[in-house]
Amino acid sequence: MEFFQEIRNKPWLESQVEIDNAREGGSYALPAVKVGLRVFLGVVVVVFSLSVVAYSDRMTIADWRPVPEPLIMWLNLLILIASSVAMQWAVINARRDRTPGVEVGMLVGGAFALAFLAGQLLVVRQLDALGYFAPTNPALAFLYMLTALHAVHILGGLVAWGRTVLRIWGGKEAHEVRMSVELCAFYWHFLLAIWLVLFLWFVIT
Repeated sequence: MEFFQEIRNKPWLESQVEIDNAREGGSYALPAVKVGLRVFLGVVVVVFSLSVVAYSDRMTIADWRPVPEPLIMWLNLLILIASSVAMQWAVINARRDRTPGVEVGMLVGGAFALAFLAGQLLVVRQLDALGYFAPTNPALAFLYMLTALHAVHILGGLVAWGRTVLRIWGGKEAHEVRMSVELCAFYWHFLLAIWLVLFLWFVIT
């Protein structure tokens, strides 16, 4: 009988009330912008996944010729990692309400992102100089397509990055731009993860 009495009292609801009181009635729901970003990134994952599947299927055809990875591609990987680290540094400073640190982290992260894009252009020039041409080499065409798709997403991220930097330069304090900084950093970490997967795929194939 005691067991059924406890069921009728619904102790789990009492626990929930305690949790809600501890959070002063707050909610665990993510802000709409964070939910929107995650949905968008889910779509991006699907696009890149389908591209990799098409890449894998195309490899089985006889005219497939692997493309070498220029040394600068490894350097570009390190640059993108540095960009992501700088963005995370900006997040740490935003959470500690240190505006100068946020500004430095954002500027360094953006500079490394631009350096990465410049490096990717150098990769294209090097492959062209080595005699690899996309119209005659499907492997190179896929490399260019996936690289360009990734670069477009970085450029889109730089738009949000630029708006956040302008807000800081406009006098906004760290706590006022914290959400924007966190979104930028999350997006940068995502793009780094995508490029790591693509880069490893290029190397092993």
